[in-house]
Amino acid sequence: MSRLLCAVFRSRRNADTYLFVDHQEGFARVPEPLLREFGAAERAMTLALTPERRLARADAADVLRCIRENGFYLQLPPAAADRPGVS
Repeated sequence: MSRLLCAVFRSRRNADTYLFVDHQEGFARVPEPLLREFGAAERAMTLALTPERRLARADAADVLRCIRENGFYLQLPPAAADRPGVS
């Protein structure tokens, strides 16, 4: 399966922080500690995600892999993502 309907949520607590999940699963596979830290989630968009799709700050194939393997993909602000030990 190379296409996934993906729901993208924006954190109201943490600026420029987004959580990508399978539209059908929602937050079912997202760990509770992450949901607590993420805070109130606001739906930013729903998109059909393919490995070829261009995303602003992430590789679509990596996002797909993370969602399939872990149930989510967390996109952090650029400054936070550039720090050692953060991916």
